[in-house]
Amino acid sequence: MSDITGKIPATVVTGFLGAGKTTLIRNLLQTANGKRIALIINEFGDVGVDGEVLKGCGQTACSADDIVELANGCICCTVADDFIPTMSKLLDRGDPPDHIVIETSGLALPQPLVKAFNWPEIRNRVTVDGVVTVVDSAAVAEGRFAHDEHAVQSQREADEALDHDSPLEELFEDQLACADMILLNKADLLEHEALNKIETILKGEVRSGVSFLRVTKGDVPASVLLGLSSSAEDDMDARKSHHEQHGHEDHDHDDFESFVVTPKSIENRNLFITGLKSLILEHDILRLKGFIDVPNTEARLVVQAVGPRIESYFDRPWARDEKRCGSLVVIGEKGLAQDTIRAALEG
Repeated sequence: MSDITGKIPATVVTGFLGAGKTTLIRNLLQTANGKRIALIINEFGDVGVDGEVLKGCGQTACSADDIVELANGCICCTVADDFIPTMSKLLDRGDPPDHIVIETSGLALPQPLVKAFNWPEIRNRVTVDGVVTVVDSAAVAEGRFAHDEHAVQSQREADEALDHDSPLEELFEDQLACADMILLNKADLLEHEALNKIETILKGEVRSGVSFLRVTKGDVPASVLLGLSSSAEDDMDARKSHHEQHGHEDHDHDDFESFVVTPKSIENRNLFITGLKSLILEHDILRLKGFIDVPNTEARLVVQAVGPRIESYFDRPWARDEKRCGSLVVIGEKGLAQDTIRAALEG
């Protein structure tokens, strides 16, 4: 189902690690009202956790065949090799989707991806309906994007030539700069005044016309997220990234690293979560997600951690021919003590 331009609309869902993008998309699929949606999922890490979670949601709006996972690197850096061929394949299908939703890696710049919609192979067939940036309100309130904001500001004032932005701050800035809609997710974890403060600050950092919405557990219907009609690819001068604003477009992920561990089966779920929280705090792990086997249960345990905040739930039964083996992706800034973390989890 194309829009008034005759192009298939696409929504880019961006946001930092653990902001709640996958949960948002699950809710979107549940309220699609017959609209056929194709998903392109990109993750930073070797295990496709988000794609697996979405495949298990059982929504007719998006079958397993409509979910494409890109695991060859961050999507903003693999546009030519991965994204364009994937989009062309979707558009060339005999039954193309009504709408395409793209979930970027939490470490991706949305700008290169949106620019790619101007590539000759796809520019006449698809348009960016909107860029939705999901913000972890609680993480922002905790100052997760600056280790010591007061000290940083003091140094800036002392020497204007110094650039004290952290890699996390730059990514956050870029994801905000490209947005048409900003979702202040996990609003239930903060008091009203704290949310007001965050929204006021962020509104001062984005261009005019960007809408804000306070959200709990990504609960936003498709009717709100889809149909923004922004044609974002035609408006890139107003959506420049941190790198572009400073005169270059280089972008890599050398500041971050990820690795996969195969955790042992756990007998005591609560004890495991308690130990995991201590491990995350000790090593300043940014994000941890995956699946774990709990003996004497039929379903696999999903574990999602953003900093020390951990969520766990059983999502689907293990398949009869599936090996009951856990797998966790660990993401952090460069220099993680991989051997120590691996030994603690695989023990």
